[in-house]
Amino acid sequence: MAAGIGTALGAPAERREGRLKVTGGARYAAEHPLPGRVHAWPVPASVARGRVRAVDTSAALKVPGALAVLTHENAPRIAEPDDPILGVLQSPEVPHRGWFVALAVAESLEAARAAAAAVEVEYATESHDVTLTADHPGAYEPDTANGGFPGRREHGHPESAFASAPVRVDVSYRVPPLHNHPMEPHASTAHWEGGRLTVYTSSQGGTDVRSALAALFGMDEGRITVVTEHVGGGFGSKGTARPDVVLAVMAARATGRPVTVALPRRCLPAVVGHRAPTLHRVRLGAGADGRLTSLTHVVTTCTSRIKEFVEQAAVPARVMYAAPNSLTTHRVVRLDVPSPSWMRAPGEAPGMYALESALDELAAELGMDPVELRVRNEPEREPDSGKPFSSRHLVDCLREGARRFGWEGRDPRPRSRAEGPLLVGTGVASATYPAYVQPSTARARALPDGTFVVEVNATDIGTGARTVLAQVAADALGVPLERVHTEVGNSDLPAASLAGGSSGTASWGWPVHEACVRLAARLAEHAGPPPGAGLSARADTAGQADAESSYARHAFGAHFAEVTVDTVTGEVRVRRMLGVFAAGRILNSRTARSQFIGGMTMGLGMALTEGSTMDPVFGDFVESDLASYHVPAHADVPRIEAHWIEETDAHLNPMGSKGIGEIGIVGSAAAVGNAVHHATGVRFRELPLTPDKVLGALAG
Repeated sequence: MAAGIGTALGAPAERREGRLKVTGGARYAAEHPLPGRVHAWPVPASVARGRVRAVDTSAALKVPGALAVLTHENAPRIAEPDDPILGVLQSPEVPHRGWFVALAVAESLEAARAAAAAVEVEYATESHDVTLTADHPGAYEPDTANGGFPGRREHGHPESAFASAPVRVDVSYRVPPLHNHPMEPHASTAHWEGGRLTVYTSSQGGTDVRSALAALFGMDEGRITVVTEHVGGGFGSKGTARPDVVLAVMAARATGRPVTVALPRRCLPAVVGHRAPTLHRVRLGAGADGRLTSLTHVVTTCTSRIKEFVEQAAVPARVMYAAPNSLTTHRVVRLDVPSPSWMRAPGEAPGMYALESALDELAAELGMDPVELRVRNEPEREPDSGKPFSSRHLVDCLREGARRFGWEGRDPRPRSRAEGPLLVGTGVASATYPAYVQPSTARARALPDGTFVVEVNATDIGTGARTVLAQVAADALGVPLERVHTEVGNSDLPAASLAGGSSGTASWGWPVHEACVRLAARLAEHAGPPPGAGLSARADTAGQADAESSYARHAFGAHFAEVTVDTVTGEVRVRRMLGVFAAGRILNSRTARSQFIGGMTMGLGMALTEGSTMDPVFGDFVESDLASYHVPAHADVPRIEAHWIEETDAHLNPMGSKGIGEIGIVGSAAAVGNAVHHATGVRFRELPLTPDKVLGALAG
């Protein structure tokens, strides 16, 4: 068995599905041409709040190829959903603009779109409120925030400690609404046959989708198969079932035909979730030596009228730095807006932007190097829970990053370096993300030809999961990687948790490892090759993966950025970004680096280009497609590097791994923002740092 160790796990193995994807052989949810398949196109509400009075479908049904128009009056009935966003076409209520009020079904995609455009809807409108303010009279403190975290935590006497602190900063930041916009929009193809339902869907968790559909349509889960073999990204917006899959199943039942629903990109911001705007007030008190005496982080955000989702942006402050007196709390306002949901590193991404920006401001007040300020406030235990860290190498990340970046030669004075009209600056920020793991099951089989098959209903959303799981299996079996085949993305396989919270590989790899260890033991006892049907072993981590840990388990990292600011145009360009991370054992150096760099690039977008505006009159997101919601392109980052610290952690899972899908975005926006301050001497506290904001501040 030892032969596989050090050869499969950690190696830069190429993604197994890569060739299929670049040659067009990988089929996504909308690309299954089932016999008799038809298409459906949704009709979004055009009012910010109200009720549907009447729907006229006569013109739509006259469109050549039109088959049906589903509305709240004729759509199949479903059970009350646990997630209210799935309750589509069940009542005339319109909770926000963009809520689906009809679905046109036709022989072709073009005909479905034309039929949807011909549907006429009459509304009874109601007054609406979509504007978040820090002093909104409807703000309240929730009991819990996303992830089940307490909405409020307080230690010591933060108010009095802040008042008596020799050095203080009291600052506010704003992060606008942000949108996931995966490359593949949300899509589903549904097919009923002989009382069975088969669904091809773009989701981060087929097991969860099957459970949701069974509950909604009153079916036994064994009669439903959900296929998620290839998924073109999600960033949280496909974490659980979304309206597209419910609409596809409804339409397939109503028409008796296989139906594909591919949501138009302009619809996504209103129906699949988004990162809610967050308003931050951070107050830091410190002694002259830089040690924190008081830390307060108050986050105000919003949710929809139909569902409470609270971005847990104050939670990272409970983890990062030693402060004997602290207050971290959330305030939320119910507005007539689409329901927010997960977006890559929910909570940590906006929360660490604010906290790490405030740390930079405190360093300036103290006249202290911002790297050293962070090192000086390194805690021995997790500040909030008091638990020991399973491993924490943030200081190592900061030190190694500073060495690689050339931080030592930095002139700390703002606006101290210029190249013609360009001001040049550098910045740093820390990163953290919890090390989550969820119960899952897996099966491993040894075949007579000497190959192995690993089965688990994992969803590879573009991260390389099927490749890494093969590496885990090969390592546990002690066999060459090429002899292991992985089967994922089908709910008929052993059940597994969703791909979210950077927990996928840890959650799926654990039962894969255990099943392969058990299989290896069976093979050792078996003389000769496996019988015709092969030998198999199964593992289920329920009761282990979800057991309470006596350790605080987190990944950590450090970001460094160098920017130029054009004093003529106000344009900010990032010349280079460097991230150094401590994330347990790295299972595949190639896919890991890709994940780190992808997260950092998304953080760059958060800092400079990405932002959405809620129109107060129409109650709609103004930037609803990629023409107006700008994501970074290759040209935006000439040089981006990701490295990691070799970290051993025995308190996680058999592989010793931590999640890496999200930590790259955490803190990267703050590093860029802090670099812009170093370049210009101006502190910008609202993202994104677009030329209009920068030029206006420089001119002022």
